[in-house]
Amino acid sequence: MQPPLDLSDGRLGKIVYPSASPFEIHHILRKLDRAPEHPVFGSLLVPENPPDGPLPCVVAVHGSLNWRGHHHEHIVRWLDAGMCVFRVHTFDSRLVYSIVEDQMQVTHAMMLADCYQALRMLVTHPSIDASRIGLAGWSLGGTVALYGAWEPIAEALAPGGERFAAHLSFYPAAHMRTEVQRWSDKSILVLHGSADDWVPLKLLEGLVEDVRAHGVDITVHVYEGAPHSFDSIEPLDFEPKAIRLDDHRTVTIDSNGDMWGELEPGVTMPLNEPKDRLAAFQIVGNLGVHKGVDWGARKHSLDFGTEFLRENLVT
Repeated sequence: MQPPLDLSDGRLGKIVYPSASPFEIHHILRKLDRAPEHPVFGSLLVPENPPDGPLPCVVAVHGSLNWRGHHHEHIVRWLDAGMCVFRVHTFDSRLVYSIVEDQMQVTHAMMLADCYQALRMLVTHPSIDASRIGLAGWSLGGTVALYGAWEPIAEALAPGGERFAAHLSFYPAAHMRTEVQRWSDKSILVLHGSADDWVPLKLLEGLVEDVRAHGVDITVHVYEGAPHSFDSIEPLDFEPKAIRLDDHRTVTIDSNGDMWGELEPGVTMPLNEPKDRLAAFQIVGNLGVHKGVDWGARKHSLDFGTEFLRENLVT
């Protein structure tokens, strides 16, 4: 990874900065020096009436459908609560609009690289408190916000010791299991719907069971009957070509940084390289998901997510 951009000049708005495109977490852990370098951009937003002194900040990252209107509703609330927001444009920076039907173009590993480079850059900004920068994301971005709390990823992407002060994850894919159980000591909040058939709740419950035994401060709030994207305003609909996860297949990241999955009991396959992921998609072939608003979950999550960030970054 290239050195982070220096923001000591205090610039705001659109910022282009250096990042990289590791395909998989395996590449972050073992082959980061070989990941293609790639410029990306984001937007640094500030509250209308910022208080005196350095402010907390939230690094925000979108899902598989890119930035959507409901994401910005959360962002407005965070700004109103006195936090800056750095909106990462991972897809737009790579000339990709959506990966709902093609999970090969942009990956969570690339998004993790973009977010940690943003963190390393933001700590140099005179208007931002380096000790109060959180990470938040939805769906694919929720996966980034969740696994961004895994310390081996943080050590690889931020060797200078920069760390996020809170992790807010909306309906993430929680399918990865880590042999190395070293996680951030900061709070993690995950908001998930029980009726989510895109990234099933059962996967998250399994991960939480694993990591809580190691003292991880993770809270899960489940919205009964809520589907994926419950905080949007769109009516429930069906995406027939969207790639979904099973509720029983997981991916293991072993202590050497290699990844593998169990297709059937006793039948495993490597999942380190692009060809491995493509082969897994072709073998499993899970397509079709539901997404849309749950009004009760939407209203609660807008307030609950903001209060979590306020408690961990503002007060």
